[in-house]
Amino acid sequence: MHDRLRFFLNRIGERLWVKPLLNCVLSVLWVYVAKLADYTGLAALVPSISRGSIETLLSIISSSMLVIATFAVASMVSAYASASTTATPRTFALVIADDSSQNALSAFIGAFIFGIVALIALKNGYFGKAGYFALFILTLLVFAIVIITFVRWVDSIARLGRMGSTVHKAEKATATALRRRRCSPTLGGIAVAPLAPGAQTVFSDDIGYVQIVDLAALQTLAEKSRLRISLTCLPGSFIGPGRPLAQVVPDAASAAAPPDNAAAPWDVAEIAAAFRVLPERTFDEDPRFGLIVLAEIASRALSPAVNDPGTAIDVIGSLVRLFALWAAPVGDDERSTPQFDRVGVPELALRDMFDDAFNPIARDGAANLEVATRLQKAFESLAATGQGEMQRLSLEHSLRALGRAEQELHFEPDRVRLRQVADRLRRVDSPPY
Repeated sequence: MHDRLRFFLNRIGERLWVKPLLNCVLSVLWVYVAKLADYTGLAALVPSISRGSIETLLSIISSSMLVIATFAVASMVSAYASASTTATPRTFALVIADDSSQNALSAFIGAFIFGIVALIALKNGYFGKAGYFALFILTLLVFAIVIITFVRWVDSIARLGRMGSTVHKAEKATATALRRRRCSPTLGGIAVAPLAPGAQTVFSDDIGYVQIVDLAALQTLAEKSRLRISLTCLPGSFIGPGRPLAQVVPDAASAAAPPDNAAAPWDVAEIAAAFRVLPERTFDEDPRFGLIVLAEIASRALSPAVNDPGTAIDVIGSLVRLFALWAAPVGDDERSTPQFDRVGVPELALRDMFDDAFNPIARDGAANLEVATRLQKAFESLAATGQGEMQRLSLEHSLRALGRAEQELHFEPDRVRLRQVADRLRRVDSPPY
């Protein structure tokens, strides 16, 4: 339930209208909060505030905030377009979920609504002496919030949509997903075990990517119907005709159970409903998607139209940090205990993660000596982590990347130099490949 709630909250965070709407509601409530001061004894304690001074302040807010909000939207749209064209369209969800921009837009629109509502209430004699004072304090507070938000937002919008910022956001989102998966490699389920003969396969009527799996719902159904459910896909898997979601087999003891204690009937549609299948992938539960997005950014930077090997080198550094995070040992206090003992979940394959991350860069950067050299150094660093499978895969991908580069580099001294860098990996104390 916690994972599902976090997933839907993240989807809400990608909607630009949510925070502005909440701020509009709060802005209206603030006006009524000022009115509540008239029902207290503050009138005898607070100084008199000129109605004209409050009207002037509210007029400034109501006339300027809508203009600033329009300017903010235009700047954000420009940043979103820049992120999609310079990096990859797959980073759009990360850029649009930027908290600084959403908070700024919400503050500007909320201040505009506050100014309009408060001005209408003021001109209709809604407030008394204490209400005037409370409204004056709230208006000054709104001004302070808007100014602070604007100053912080200017610094943020200058970076929003830039290549370095986009790479950082993609790395951060991928690192978050990797941390959760390394602490719970089976998503709270158990390791996949061979099923008994006669297992029933569950398919989906939808075509797209699995975004999240409700393991709690599968566990409840499995307990009620005495089933063993084994997932054949993970979040991020593409589901189409002939691609199963899961396999189901009843407990051996359930068939022989007395009628009073018989298992409840179950429907294939109930199991399929636990899989959220939509046309696009998300970063939350899909670490491989983050690796693919980073590789896409590097590939686009290496295209002849862009010719930006520095970005590809930065991405390689991000990938090394992510795989080093994955290879780090998990402490006992971090490791989660399986909660769903009737649901088998396959673990992420490190080989697939390496293929997602490094194959595109090795292919598109083979003709660039600097990128090919940095890639060999990245494999050397990953081999030094001491994780056996990662050492083997580092050596395998090093040889593969070296072969690609030797075919593309036509200057012999460049090939010699690259071989010297790649040979350092052979001296790492790793299991034989």
